[in-house]
Amino acid sequence: MRAATDLLSQYALYHRDRRNIASHFVGVPMIVFAVGVLLAKPAFALAGLALSPAWVVFALAAAWYLTRGNLSLGVATTAAVGALIALAHHVGNSGTGAWLAWGIGFFVVGWIIQFIGHWYEGRKPAFVDDIVGLLVGPMFVTAEALFSLGWGKPLLHEIERRVGPTMMRDLARIA
Repeated sequence: MRAATDLLSQYALYHRDRRNIASHFVGVPMIVFAVGVLLAKPAFALAGLALSPAWVVFALAAAWYLTRGNLSLGVATTAAVGALIALAHHVGNSGTGAWLAWGIGFFVVGWIIQFIGHWYEGRKPAFVDDIVGLLVGPMFVTAEALFSLGWGKPLLHEIERRVGPTMMRDLARIA
């Protein structure tokens, strides 16, 4: 069980270009939303509650986020992912055509945005080397948003101590 600091530092190795990080603020939520849409069906009732595969996956992810050793970041990430899953169910409850169009459309466009960001970075996505990166992505975006609001300065400083500060990669040097 790796701690949030270790996970975020490893993920940050692949995300030092500010344009790549900015692309993740759009792409990662789109992908999480898309997965929520696609897993919103089939929905069934259990003990009077509407349950879907999306909520089951969310519960497992939430348990993971909450056990990474940084409770406030775990709660924030869980809340952000939960909000996206709840929104996804509004679309997921529509007809089959709209459900698939929204789910597949957001998933594909989200990944295109991610790959554009990684082009700026000049590195492959983190999940290629460690599949856990797919879970760390939402935590990274949440942490970056919180850092921009002044939260978590010690965590930010530790990540930057390990992997260096963010920058803008000089694209003119690519030949």
